[in-house]
Amino acid sequence: MNKKLSRTPLLHTLSLSLMLAIGTAQAQTPAEQELLRRVDQLAAELAKLRTELAQLQQQAPTQPSAPAASIAALVEPAPAAQARTVLGGYAELNYNRPNNNGKDAQADLRRLVLGVQHRFDEKTKIVTEIEVEHAVASAGDPGEVAIEQAYVEHQFHPNWALRGGLFLMPMGLLNENHEPTAYYGVERNFVETAIIPSTWREGGIQLVGQLDSGWTLQAGIATGFDLNKWDAASSEGRESPLGAIHQELALARSRDLALFGAANYRGIPGLLLGASVFSGQATHSQQAASSRITLWDLHARWTPGRWDLSALYSRGSISNTAALNMPLVGSDSLIPARFDGAYLQAAYKLWEQGSYVLKPFARWERFNTASRYAELGAGLTPEASDSERVVTLGANFEFAPGVVLKADLQRFRLNKDLNRVNLGLGWSF
Repeated sequence: MNKKLSRTPLLHTLSLSLMLAIGTAQAQTPAEQELLRRVDQLAAELAKLRTELAQLQQQAPTQPSAPAASIAALVEPAPAAQARTVLGGYAELNYNRPNNNGKDAQADLRRLVLGVQHRFDEKTKIVTEIEVEHAVASAGDPGEVAIEQAYVEHQFHPNWALRGGLFLMPMGLLNENHEPTAYYGVERNFVETAIIPSTWREGGIQLVGQLDSGWTLQAGIATGFDLNKWDAASSEGRESPLGAIHQELALARSRDLALFGAANYRGIPGLLLGASVFSGQATHSQQAASSRITLWDLHARWTPGRWDLSALYSRGSISNTAALNMPLVGSDSLIPARFDGAYLQAAYKLWEQGSYVLKPFARWERFNTASRYAELGAGLTPEASDSERVVTLGANFEFAPGVVLKADLQRFRLNKDLNRVNLGLGWSF
C-alpha cells in the first residue's frame, strides 16, 4: 500500500483534533464537549486500524500464492481434503423445427454422458466418460453407446503431466469443452463439427504443460484416421470428411500413427489465443497409395466486461487423393483434397439477477467440406463444392448454475430447406 496515501486520513484527523484542541478554551458548551469526545474516539479507532493493517502486511509474504486458473488444475496435485472419486456428467435435449417442413420437426435426447474421475494419489488420476446418444441404443434404434474418454494422467512436475489412453484431441475451442453449458446455441457450431470432428478422441500419449507465463502446451502421438473406411456411396463424407473416417479407438488400425500439438496463451486476463495441428498417415498400408491427413486451426476468445467474442479458422487436407479416388469415379462421394471453415461469434450478458443470466448471441459461419478435389482428368474430376454460410441468432438462459435453456434461429445461404428454429435444455455438473 502507498504509505503516503495510508497516512493521509490520519493527518487529516490529527489536524482536525489540533484545531479543535486549540479551540478547547472556547469550547464550553455541552455540544462542543461532545464533539471533542467523538473526535478523540475516532482517533483511537484509527490508530487501532493502522496497527492491524501493519500486522497483516507483515503476514502477507508467508501466505501461499493463488493457484493458476484453467487447465492448471489438471496438472496440480489434489488438495489433501479433495474427494478421491468424483462423479460428473452432462446432457442435452434438443428440438429442431424446419421452417418449411414442419413435418420433419424432431425432438431428441441428443446425448447423456456420465463420467468418473478417481485419484490414486496426489499426482495420479483416471478420467472416464461413457456416452449414450439418442436415448435408446439397440439393433433397431438410432442410438449408440460410446466411451468418450478413458485415460490416466500422472503429474511428474509442478507444471507438467503425462496422459495415456483415450483422450479428446486439443483442437479448436469446443472439442475439449463441449458441454452444453460451455457453448452458445442449441447445436454445436458447424465448423467444429463438419471440419473438426466433434467430439474427436484418439488413443495415445500426451504431454500437458501449464507454464507460469500463461502458456498451455500439449503434444503427443496418437492413433489417427482410417481412409479405408471411406464409403463413396454414403453422404457421410460430404457432411464431415474426417467424421466419416475417425476410429475412436474401436479396433483402430494403428499401422500409421499421428503427431499432434496445441499451444494456448492465457497470459492476459480475459484473452485466449491458440493454435493446433494434427498430421498422420491414414491408409495403414492397406492401399497401393499412401495418404497423409493434416488438420490445423487458429482460434481466439476475448471476454471484455459483459462481452464474449470468439473466432476460429480451420483447414484440413488429404494428400494423394487422385490415386485413392480413381477406383471410386462415378460414385456419389469422392475423397476431397481440401476442406475448411471459419466462424465469428459475439455474445453479451444482457441481464443477470441471482442465478438467472440471459446471454443473447449471434454467430456467422462459413464452411466447405470439399473445397478442392485432386485432378483426375477431363470429365472425371468432381467440381468443388460451394461454401455454405449460416447465420445463427439466439440466446442462452442460465436459470441455475450448470443448467441452461437455449433458443435460436438458423438461416442457411445455400440449402434454405435447412432454415430452422431450435430449442434446447442442457446441464453439466
